Amino acid sequence: MFKHAQLESVKAWVIDPAHGALPLHARIQRAIRQLILDGALDAARPLPASRALAKSLGVSRDTVESAYSQLHAEGFIERRVGSGSFVSERAQRLPGRGTARRPGSPREPLRLSQRGAAMYRGGGVRDFLAPRPFAPGVPETRSFPLQTWERLERQVLKQYGTQALLHSPPQGMEPLRCAIADYVNLERGAHATPERVLVLTSSQQALTLCATVLLDAGDRIFIEDPVYHGARKAFDAAGLECVPLPLDADGIRVEHLRESRQAAKAVFLTPSHQFPTGATLALDRRLAIIEWARQHQAWIIEDDYDSEFHYAGKPTACVQGLDQHQRTVYIGTFTKSLFPGLRIAFMVLPPELVAPMTAARTLLDGHSAPIPQLTLARFMEGGHFGAHVRTMRAVYAERRDVLERLVCKHLASFVEPKVPAGGMQMPCVFIRDIPEREAIDMAHRAGIDLLGLTPLHASSKHKAGFLMGFAAHAPRELEIAVKKLADVLRAIDH
Repeated sequence: MFKHAQLESVKAWVIDPAHGALPLHARIQRAIRQLILDGALDAARPLPASRALAKSLGVSRDTVESAYSQLHAEGFIERRVGSGSFVSERAQRLPGRGTARRPGSPREPLRLSQRGAAMYRGGGVRDFLAPRPFAPGVPETRSFPLQTWERLERQVLKQYGTQALLHSPPQGMEPLRCAIADYVNLERGAHATPERVLVLTSSQQALTLCATVLLDAGDRIFIEDPVYHGARKAFDAAGLECVPLPLDADGIRVEHLRESRQAAKAVFLTPSHQFPTGATLALDRRLAIIEWARQHQAWIIEDDYDSEFHYAGKPTACVQGLDQHQRTVYIGTFTKSLFPGLRIAFMVLPPELVAPMTAARTLLDGHSAPIPQLTLARFMEGGHFGAHVRTMRAVYAERRDVLERLVCKHLASFVEPKVPAGGMQMPCVFIRDIPEREAIDMAHRAGIDLLGLTPLHASSKHKAGFLMGFAAHAPRELEIAVKKLADVLRAIDH
């Protein structure tokens, strides 16, 4: 029979709120199982009769019978007609029985692979699920044409029926690949065909594929300094050696690329709106990078993450469209141009990379969901995507200007804004000696999400500051948040 302590242990399991999602019989079954695993109940030890245990626990006899039946099915107890239930001999021989770690006892050090450790260090992206003021890269979703999207999705389901519930081809649904190729050729000056488009779930997945398919651990890759943190994390996790190249107002300083004594197999660029500075890579530098890639048989990884939102004329054509040698991997995403929940991005690949990249993609997640792909294809084919982008471009341009005025009015004593020609975030650099990390942390506690500039730099020759995303918030919301941030900075400065 149970001792008093064992009975109390079972009762604790039954009433513990942490187990509230489990039915009563499962809580009882798991409590007794744990007593056996911990060695608290020896083999051949009789268990209380189901009626007696039910009375002690204040539950029905059927509940206890269900728990005992499951324990019997799993081999933890034996049930003998006329004699009752007993801890089984098999349970006595369980490996590790009686050696379970007690709460509060020290754990063994976590052991990860080198790549796993790099991924762990690089992970932990801050939670921007509910967009808080100034979270970078978050689009406005409240004005998205949901009714149009819903109508197109119904059309997809009516046309494809249960076929839309099956797997997508790993390269992506053909109608979407066609729509993407047409779009990047027309709007971004790319050289794309549907056969060269690979549909993915995110640009981060694209960066991971590039890092692991094109380079080996220990290989060098040139990166911008400062650089997009998602790319740096993907490259670090793959074991690559990142070689930073300095920037100026026209983007990467290509003389450092040409003169570097360190051979590299790839270069990573955000040429439309450099992250985080917002600089646009000049045409002569684009051509110089293409020539460097040709000479060294290296790859250009072009992340064109928010090129749709350029506020002074048309954006510059992408590097991929200028590259006649087909050494450029072009990455695009609909996370920022439409909405994050869509989970669709893509790569336009050199022809010889399509098969290996597609094969590698199947090892990550197999395929993307067909219904959103087919709905997005119709959204693009019907002109809705272009119309939405044009609308949001005007909205974001206004919000950028509003944020600039608010920063100059309320934060002029602390920071200087660097107004970008495009994109969805504005860099601000401190003009006073304010600890960047402290400012970021205090702002976060006040409900404001800023991205510090220091972690994005490889060199120490930079000014501290932060990025302020402005796309997801209306002017009045921006004003409230800027005033709150001013209070935070004043509290630090005093």
